[in-house]
Amino acid sequence: MPWIQLRLSADEETAEKYSDWLMACGAQAVTFIDSKDTPIYEPLPGDEQIYWSDTVVMGLYDASHDMDKVIAYLQRIHPDKAAMQYKLEQLEDKDWEREWMDNFHPMQFGQRLWICPSWREVPDPQAVNVMLDPGLAFGTGTHPTTALCLTWLDSLDLSNKTVVDFGCGSGILSLAALKLGAKEVIGIDIDPQALQASKANAERNNVADRLSLYLPANQPSIKADVVVANILAGPLRELAPVIMEFVAQGGQLALSGILEEQAQALQQLYGQWCKMNPIVIQDEWALLSGYKKQ
Repeated sequence: MPWIQLRLSADEETAEKYSDWLMACGAQAVTFIDSKDTPIYEPLPGDEQIYWSDTVVMGLYDASHDMDKVIAYLQRIHPDKAAMQYKLEQLEDKDWEREWMDNFHPMQFGQRLWICPSWREVPDPQAVNVMLDPGLAFGTGTHPTTALCLTWLDSLDLSNKTVVDFGCGSGILSLAALKLGAKEVIGIDIDPQALQASKANAERNNVADRLSLYLPANQPSIKADVVVANILAGPLRELAPVIMEFVAQGGQLALSGILEEQAQALQQLYGQWCKMNPIVIQDEWALLSGYKKQ
C-alpha cells in the first residue's frame, strides 16, 4: 500500500501537541526525530517523554488520504499559521533498510541509465551510471514515482539542455539528467537536508560543478528546457503556476508523486499550459508529461 508522510517542525514544548493533531487528522502512526535523525516512537499512555529542542514530528498516512484537508485543519488550529513549517512526501519503500547492503542492487531505467550503490560492481561500464547509496533524503529509484521519472529522463535527448528538478530530494533526478548530457541542472527543495544530500551525491558523481541548489525563497527566475517535479498531487496542484513559470516555450515537463486516481484531474489542470502525453501508470502511481504550448 502506498503511503504519505507529513513532517512538522516542532520543539520540546510543541511536539506532543503536534502529535495529537496528526493523530486527530487520521495518522496511522507518529514518529519523532531530532536533527540527527535519532528516532523516538510514540510513547505509551502515561510514559514520560522528553523531546529535543528541534524536533520533527512525522505522521504516516494512507496515500489516498485527503492531505489538503489535513493541512487546512492544521493551519486553522495552529496559533501562528505563517510560522507552521511542514513537508509532504511519498514514503520510500523501507523494506531494503533491514538488510540494505544485501538487497539494494543496481537498477536499470530505460535503455541507458543505471542507478548503482557504491558497494556493487557496475553492470555495464559503458552505460550511464549514477552512483547513489540509500540516505536521508527521498529518492533511490526504488519508489515507482522515481522510477517513472528516471525512465522518462532516459527517453530524452538532454544534450546541452537546462533542467529544473523541482523537489530534488536526494538529487537522483538531477544526477541522472546531468549524466545523460544536460548542460546544467537547478535543484529546488524546501528541505535543507535534501539540498545537502543532493550536493554530496553530485560531488560523488563528479557533476557538482553543473548542479545549482536552492531553497524556494532563493530560487532563480529561469526558463528551462526540461522541468521534472516528483512531489505529490496536492503541491503539484497548488504550485502549478510556479512550476509552469520554469518551463520554456516548447519545453518538456514531467510530473509524478501522483496516485492513479488523482492523475486525470492534474492532467486537465496542466493541460491549460501543455500538450499532455498519455498518462503512464506503475504500481498505483502515475507520471504526467507534455510540452509547453507555443
